[in-house]
Amino acid sequence: MSTKSHPTWFAIVRWLVRVFFFRCGGGFKSSGWENIPANGPVIIAPNHVSNADPPAVACGGRRPMRFMAKEELFGGFFGVVCRSLGAFPVKRGEGDTESIRFSIEILEAGEALVVFPEGVRGDAVTMNPISRGVAMLAKRTGVPVVPAGIVGTHRKMPRGSTLPKFAPVSIVYGKPFTYAEVATGANERENREIFCRELERRIIELCAAQGLPLKTFEKN
Repeated sequence: MSTKSHPTWFAIVRWLVRVFFFRCGGGFKSSGWENIPANGPVIIAPNHVSNADPPAVACGGRRPMRFMAKEELFGGFFGVVCRSLGAFPVKRGEGDTESIRFSIEILEAGEALVVFPEGVRGDAVTMNPISRGVAMLAKRTGVPVVPAGIVGTHRKMPRGSTLPKFAPVSIVYGKPFTYAEVATGANERENREIFCRELERRIIELCAAQGLPLKTFEKN
């Protein structure tokens, strides 16, 4: 992959989206952004309920971010815009080693990487299981992981909608933590499970504090 980040272009687009898409479209509130390191590598891991989540994460922060996004978004003009903002595609449902390798390169370069750990959009009622790929990325790089809770995007752009609705959106960034800090299990498999449960717990708490009580996914 040859996708590059363009901080100035990113800042311009972020300002436009923050003002005209969010603030003029119902309101926008961001808190906890100071938990995102001002520089150096970091993984930002939010819940995922809407196609409006990526711009919400970007607009709530204070530094450029790179996004791992589903490859279906990279067609046509919208795909050109996504790439110009530093986003890159990932093939869902299969091992995409190229995307993982590129993610590691981004973090090694000291950039901020946004990864939606559920992989797919949820229903704003139950949080989907955390992907083990996120745990692998956190372990291999050792960088801090910042959980984030997004609320309101499921009303602003519900699943299946093509036009945004008038609705307030808020996002809270939680305290960062690393894989090593929580990996206290007897083996690597157990450590991955512990990390995923901890990340899930933190995201759910951040959402609940804003009035969105997500439930934990129950396996049948």
